[in-house]
Amino acid sequence: MSAEVDAYLADIPDPAHRAALQALRTTLKRLLPDHVEVISYVIPGFRQPGPNGKMVAGYAAFTRNCGYYPHSGAIIPQFAADLAGFKTTKGAIQFTPDHPLPDTLVARLVAARQAEIATRGR
Repeated sequence: MSAEVDAYLADIPDPAHRAALQALRTTLKRLLPDHVEVISYVIPGFRQPGPNGKMVAGYAAFTRNCGYYPHSGAIIPQFAADLAGFKTTKGAIQFTPDHPLPDTLVARLVAARQAEIATRGR
């Protein structure tokens, strides 16, 4: 699947958006080394290994911003204070190349999603 993700990133017309998502991808690869890189819901992301692996994190580019998706509506509200400088919805965090998500915050979002999967099996 990495070739499909490479193609997704290569097709992003804005070089700054492309670089921001490539940096996020690198962070996610470091945090999730045994996970499978996929295109799911038309966006790149990382799924747990195995036939029933759950999505842990996804990301996407848009005209004016980039998005991070924890694939759970329960994760983002847990980090409301940390996300005060970002536009959020229940299932997405918007960021820009000039104001990317800090790696430490991404690590905490990933850990929260993994903990949720472990306890809820969702």
